[in-house]
Amino acid sequence: MADRRRQHDDAEPAVDGHGGERLCAATREALSPDHLIRFVADPSGDIVPDLARRLPGRGVWVKADKAVLERAVKSNVFAKSLKRQVKADPALPERVEHLLEKRVLEALALANKAGLVTAGFQQVDELLEGGTTAVLVQASDAADGGRERLQRKYAAVARARGKEASLVTSLSTEQLSLAMGRSNVVHAALIQGGAAERFYDEAERLRRYRSGIGASDRPESARELKV
Repeated sequence: MADRRRQHDDAEPAVDGHGGERLCAATREALSPDHLIRFVADPSGDIVPDLARRLPGRGVWVKADKAVLERAVKSNVFAKSLKRQVKADPALPERVEHLLEKRVLEALALANKAGLVTAGFQQVDELLEGGTTAVLVQASDAADGGRERLQRKYAAVARARGKEASLVTSLSTEQLSLAMGRSNVVHAALIQGGAAERFYDEAERLRRYRSGIGASDRPESARELKV
C-alpha cells in the first residue's frame, strides 16, 4: 500500500513494464529503487534525502552515485522535477554520504549486539576456517600483509564451498571500534543472519554511492581476489 501511494506522489513514478523501476531525474535511467535515493522537499522548500523512503510528499529519485547527485544539485534537477521553487544545498552530496555511512555503522552495531560479529585477526582467521563467514570486514587502514592473508583465505574457503564471498573495506579502524564498542578493531567477520545481510546491503549502498560502480560490479568481492 505504501509503495503504491509513493508511486502516485513521486515526480518520477514507476516505469511501466520494468518491475517497479523508477527514472533517475538526472540521468533518465530506469533503475531499481535500491540503486536510487529518494528526495523530498520539506515545508520550507529545502530538499532532504529520504533514505528509508518513508517521508510524505512528491519524491524525486536520483541515482545513488555521488557524482550524479552533484550534477543534479548544480543543474537544478529537483525544481524541474517538482515543477516549483525548491532549494538544494550544495553540500547535499556530502550529507547523503554521511547519512549512508551512519546507516552502515548502525547496522554493524546491531549485528554485533545480535552476536553475529567476531573481531580480532586470530578469531577471524579461525572463523574463516569453518566456512560460516557471511561477510568479512577489514578496516580501510588495515596493514596490507594481514589484510591480504585473510582475503586469500576467505576467497579460497568460499570457492571451495560454492558460496559467494562478501567483503567490506569502507570503514576505518576508529569507525569499526566505535560501532562495536571495543578498541582497535581492524578485522571482523559476520556469520549469517538478518542483521548481517542488512549490514552488507548498507555497506554496498555506500560503496556504490562513493564509486559510482553498479551493483553487478563488485571489486571488493572476494570472488575477484587471487587465491
